[in-house]
Amino acid sequence: MSFDALKAAILGAIGPHIDLVKAAVLGLVEGLTEYLPVSSTGHLLLMQHVLGWGDNDFGKSFAVLIQLGAILALLTIYFGRLWGLATSMFTQWAAARFVIGVLLAFLPAAMVGAIAYGFIKSALFDLRVVCISLIIGGFVLLWVDRLSLKARYHDATDFPLPMYLGIGVVQCISIIPGVSRAGATIVGAMLFGADRRSAAEFSFWLAMPTMVGAFAYELYKSRGSVALDGNATVIAVGFAFSFIFGWIVVKTFLRYVQRHSFAVFAWWRILLGSFGIYALYFM
Repeated sequence: MSFDALKAAILGAIGPHIDLVKAAVLGLVEGLTEYLPVSSTGHLLLMQHVLGWGDNDFGKSFAVLIQLGAILALLTIYFGRLWGLATSMFTQWAAARFVIGVLLAFLPAAMVGAIAYGFIKSALFDLRVVCISLIIGGFVLLWVDRLSLKARYHDATDFPLPMYLGIGVVQCISIIPGVSRAGATIVGAMLFGADRRSAAEFSFWLAMPTMVGAFAYELYKSRGSVALDGNATVIAVGFAFSFIFGWIVVKTFLRYVQRHSFAVFAWWRILLGSFGIYALYFM
């Protein structure tokens, strides 16, 4: 069966509520993958290609808008800690230091993203780039899991300031679709001396300014093509699925990495990327 035939079969099976089902699927994919080291952007691009829903203005707008669901899921869970930081950062050095650390980690990718936005969109948002990045990133996760790393830091709020900046520099690699913002942050933190859990938790903290900033910037850049008319229900479905499954992942991921390696995510990336390459060239 060809790739186009597979796409036609999937779309034909969905039936008359096709847009709502597409919205639910894409929202689920965004929620499940945003905070895991598997690349939500890569998964969304591949799924939009399969569903045939990414080449028009609404498809592009939808992919931007549903990210807000995953962002709000994280902010909802971390609201108490965020409030604590906000109320103590001007009176307690530990809180102020952590806020400075998050900003240091955020700045490199923010600067690179703003400067190279046009190049990223025109040259890197390619399915072949996504698939190759998924495969390479999978092998990097396997490699990091096998390293005999001695963890020196066990709390994401206690990293040295230069370490926060170093993690931010590593995160710049994730501007390539398929690399994974969470994956780059986790790998960078572990290589700099964090244990698996604190590295994963810092990926949540860094996701807050990074995702909010990327969402706002993308929305601003796409303001002329954002298509909302008549699509409120579709957007609401995608948003709801993104929020629900993002919430589930954030609540469970840290417990998972305390007891398991990243192997399952690594092999998923490798299998998905390999299948994508095969589909693009041979189906």
